[in-house]
Amino acid sequence: MQRRRFLKQTGVLTATSILPFSCISSNHMSKYKMGLQAFTIRDAMEKDLIGSLEIVKSLGYEDLELYGFNPENRTYYNRSTSDFKNILDNMGLTAFSCHYGFSDYFEASDDKLNSYVEKCIEGAKKLKMSYVTWPWLAPKYRSIENFKILADKLNKIGEQVTKAGLSFAYHNHDFEFIEEDGQIGYDIIMNETDASLVKLQLDLYWAVHSSKLSPAELIAKDPKRFVMWHIKDMDKVTRDYTELGNGSIDYQKMLANLDQTGLDFYYLEQGGNFTQNSIQSITDSANYFKNNLQQYL
Repeated sequence: MQRRRFLKQTGVLTATSILPFSCISSNHMSKYKMGLQAFTIRDAMEKDLIGSLEIVKSLGYEDLELYGFNPENRTYYNRSTSDFKNILDNMGLTAFSCHYGFSDYFEASDDKLNSYVEKCIEGAKKLKMSYVTWPWLAPKYRSIENFKILADKLNKIGEQVTKAGLSFAYHNHDFEFIEEDGQIGYDIIMNETDASLVKLQLDLYWAVHSSKLSPAELIAKDPKRFVMWHIKDMDKVTRDYTELGNGSIDYQKMLANLDQTGLDFYYLEQGGNFTQNSIQSITDSANYFKNNLQQYL
C-alpha cells in the first residue's frame, strides 16, 4: 500500500499536516528549534516511520527527542543508527536528546550499567546528539531511600557521559514531587547530584500537576541547570494530557516569565488522551504553539 494512502486511511494524514512548511510557519525567528518528543506519535511511527516523520517535518518541527533505543542491536525504531541518521539528515531533522532505559538497570551491577551507558553514548554520538537523558524511574523504586541511590547512579552516569563529550540530564514526572517523611525526591536529585554532571529536563506539565513549587520557582533554584523543557497541556477536567491550547496551563504567562538562562532545547509532547489521533494532536499543538507561544522562545 502506498504510504500516502496508508496514512490517509488510518487517519494519520490531515490537510494541515501535508502543507509545505513555508505555508504554516510563523514569521517569528526563534533562537530554539521547535522540538517534538517522538513518544507522542509512537503509534504512527510504528505503522510508518518515514511517513510520520515527513508529516512532523511539514508541521514545522525541526528537532526530535527520541526514545526506544535497542542496546542489543544498536537500533532506533528497528533501524541501524547509521540508517536512522540518514533518514533524519535527508529530512533536515535533528535529534539532540534521547530518553534511554536506565531504570531497567537500577539493580544491575556496575559493570552491566557501565556497558549499557557506553552503548547509549555510542548511539548518541552517531546521531550527533547533545544529551543522553534518564526519562523515568519504575514504580517499585520510588522511595526516599532509592532516590538517594538514584542520585549516586546519576552522578556516576553523568561522569561517564561527560567524559565522552556529551551531556547527561534527568527528566521528571509527578512521583519525584511526592513527599515522604518530610522529604521530596526531586530535592534529593537536585541537592545530591553534581550540577556539572547531571542537568535537568523539566517537564512543565508534571511540575504544574504535582509540585508545590511552580516551574519558575524550581528553575530559579539553579537556572543554568535546567537545560531542556517538556511542554504539554493539562485537561481542564481530568488533568490528563491534552493538546496545547485546550487545557488549563497558561503557557503564555508561564513562558514569558521562565528563566531561559540554561535552556538548550524544548520539546512539545502529549503522551496520550488524543482528541482524535496522535498526528492530529501534534498538528493542533504545533499550530497553537506557533501562533501563541513560539514568540517567547
